[in-house]
Amino acid sequence: MFRQGKPRAFIHNLRLASMLSFVAGVVNISGVLSIHTLTTNVTGHFAFFSEYFVQGHYQVALDFVSYIAAFLLGAFCCGFLVEVLLRKKPAISHTIPMLLETAILIIAAFANASIPTEWLARVLLFSMGLQNALVTKISQATVRTTHLTGLFTDLGIELSQLFFYRNTPSTKKLSRSIYLRLAIIAFFFLGGVIGGFLYTEIRLYTLLLAAGALLTALAYDNLRFGFHYYVRKMRSKA
Repeated sequence: MFRQGKPRAFIHNLRLASMLSFVAGVVNISGVLSIHTLTTNVTGHFAFFSEYFVQGHYQVALDFVSYIAAFLLGAFCCGFLVEVLLRKKPAISHTIPMLLETAILIIAAFANASIPTEWLARVLLFSMGLQNALVTKISQATVRTTHLTGLFTDLGIELSQLFFYRNTPSTKKLSRSIYLRLAIIAFFFLGGVIGGFLYTEIRLYTLLLAAGALLTALAYDNLRFGFHYYVRKMRSKA
């Protein structure tokens, strides 16, 4: 699911998309309910920046610039880490960024009362920038999980293409792409709904659900990889 390289099977991207879009859905609703701001993407922050800048509220406008920068920094750190690890320890090139994201979410969950609102927003946006960059690199830009605007655009285009590319060599590829996008939307929505219900009971500790999902995905991937490695090793000895 998280291993880089070619070729990547459709099922790998589907598992990756489903799990991490669920995580993004949980983080998104947690941010909206706790600090009333978006914490998985930066599109809306550009609008808020423009609004406050025009009104002359420059300090508030700068806060939104810092939110955008936090997301960018998360993506940069992920890209840098992955490139370094690919050259030294490629087997764990995805593990370290995932563990870093998990640690950030756990710390945010337990330290939410002592973190100022604007810093909590930056921390969560950093983690989502990190996740989005990791997913993009692993899937070769096929999957993105932290925002849905471009996803709905691509989905609309592909749904329209179904009227023109039936029973052609492209049909299977097109159908799989649509299915993948629908899975991302569904699991983002599922994460938001479950996270919303949880937040009413446990507040920002809801982020522990997202952290647990990341650890579960990582453990599953490592166990599956270890199993297949063992099977190949036994076959080579036979």
